[in-house]
Amino acid sequence: MSQEPVPWVGKDQLSQRVSHDDRERVAEVLRVAAGDGRLSLEELEERLEGCFAARTYGDLAPLVVDLPGQLAAEPVRAKDVVRVRRIGGNVRYEGAWVAPRRLEAEVRGGNVVLDFTAAVMSGTTIHVDVEMRGGNLRLVVPDGYAVDTDEVNIRGGNVVHRGAKDRPQGLPITHRVIVTGEITGGNVHVRPPRSPRKPGRLRRMLRRGA
Repeated sequence: MSQEPVPWVGKDQLSQRVSHDDRERVAEVLRVAAGDGRLSLEELEERLEGCFAARTYGDLAPLVVDLPGQLAAEPVRAKDVVRVRRIGGNVRYEGAWVAPRRLEAEVRGGNVVLDFTAAVMSGTTIHVDVEMRGGNLRLVVPDGYAVDTDEVNIRGGNVVHRGAKDRPQGLPITHRVIVTGEITGGNVHVRPPRSPRKPGRLRRMLRRGA
């Protein structure tokens, strides 16, 4: 089955708001890709959720950038370094976000959540350097990701790997998350993505494009 390319042109369009028709067009591309065997049902469900929640073309582009014939405005380029600072607030990167090569986060009284489930990775390694007080670092990593926390100094907290024993053994490592810095009064939580929602929700989403 052939797929019609998504006609996005010009890098400035990435920040423009999308319409219902834009979302439906991308959703149809995803459904066709799943029908061709390019996406699993789990990947389809995940991307459809991101599609219907998208606000800008920049939200939609990563959902189809790895599918044949799809044209994003420009190749999404990761930044070398992203620096964020929060006092009394949280830092959250979720959905189809573009992961930089290095993320530096200084947070007081808040949490840092990095969900790599649908992240766009430009390389095999991301360095996460944190300076945190009174908050937790939460990492959501799919299969193929390895998290290195040997170089982070934790005072009054722990590193907790949830669901590690349930993961298949012998999976190849495709990406590494290297955590450094210092956390005082907080923990590092590493867990896999949540289990897919019930099939009924997927069927309802598929019917939206019928």
